[in-house]
Amino acid sequence: MEQQSWAGAVREVWHTAVRHKIASGLVALCVVASLVTIALVASGPAGPAGAAADPAAPSFSLPVLGQSGQKVSLADYAGRPLIVNFFASWCEPCKQETPLLAKFYRTEHGRVAIVGLDENDVLGSAMTFTRNDGVSYPVGFDHAVIAASAYGVAALPQTFFLNAKHRIVDRVFGAVTLADINRGIALATAG
Repeated sequence: MEQQSWAGAVREVWHTAVRHKIASGLVALCVVASLVTIALVASGPAGPAGAAADPAAPSFSLPVLGQSGQKVSLADYAGRPLIVNFFASWCEPCKQETPLLAKFYRTEHGRVAIVGLDENDVLGSAMTFTRNDGVSYPVGFDHAVIAASAYGVAALPQTFFLNAKHRIVDRVFGAVTLADINRGIALATAG
């Protein structure tokens, strides 16, 4: 085995490091190019304006909370913008937003309709909760979480803003604020 000089060893280490940097750079470039390609493919082809951004709201038809034999459904609001709020009496953030929604509905009734959908709840608790918070808008009782599943609701509260064609134009995760409501209504009633 031939012995190498210090200068030769340093030169060999230097060349190895340079090759490693070039290889690392090429790998990084390939990773970035792959991520860009994945992002472009995932965004899909450009379709009609608003088609992907505003999906259709799933229909629902549920018993009205505390009113035997009556139903509330998405079809009841055909041609009207609608706020659909998913909540439950046991949900802490719901306890913050429900009085706000109830007050908003009382002052703005007629401009935009609101439907509450009480999810996975006990009937008596749901009725007490809505009565104590002054809820006067229709509330569907969805103890089997059918509507929530159709809308992809995994946690409460969630609020959907639908335009007159019942396309979802905004979605709020967590308790809504007055600013959220005003933004959602602006989007739901635009053009």
